[in-house]
Amino acid sequence: MKFVNPKVVADIAAGRLLKLDLGCGPRPKEGYYGVDHADMPTVDIAANLEEPLTELPANSVEAIVTRHTMEHIVNFLPLLKEIHRVVIPGGTVDVEVPHFSNPYYYSDPTHVRFFGLYTFHYFSDPVSQPRRPVPNFYMAERFQVRSIKFSLMPTLIMNKPIRRLSTKILNCSFRLQDYYERALCRHFPVSSIKYALTVQK
Repeated sequence: MKFVNPKVVADIAAGRLLKLDLGCGPRPKEGYYGVDHADMPTVDIAANLEEPLTELPANSVEAIVTRHTMEHIVNFLPLLKEIHRVVIPGGTVDVEVPHFSNPYYYSDPTHVRFFGLYTFHYFSDPVSQPRRPVPNFYMAERFQVRSIKFSLMPTLIMNKPIRRLSTKILNCSFRLQDYYERALCRHFPVSSIKYALTVQK
């Protein structure tokens, strides 16, 4: 990885915590340093997310956002370990990815993995597990899942007002989201899923 923006180096040297937008593309989140492997003016840190974030010290980041990037990552667990290493205890990680029911997901040949309601619970403590627990022995690092939000896709039935109301109802509880994934998502697909995570150390 390489620091393109000298302000990043200055912040690290001064002990100021960073905010990073991983896979920022041409429109990084305001107030965040853009991290991407592409050569664009918006990139502050040039990095291949398939490789370790070696230049970032441990506990040097207070918040990470990443939008429609993790579905492209082959080395997913190593990236999660690196995120856990660089983010401070109690720091936030906000992830947005396509839901597995999104039919357009399959059209992109660079998509390499699926995401659903339980994905990040595989990296949470037993006390934080939902009623249907999932294995959490894949790595020692832990994240707390603060919230999960579905965004329903527009369809002939799901016009804008109906979709807005249905999405609000669907996101009222984990139980409803679980039922939706088991029984309804093939008929009323979700375009994307957002996870709000907290790093636990």
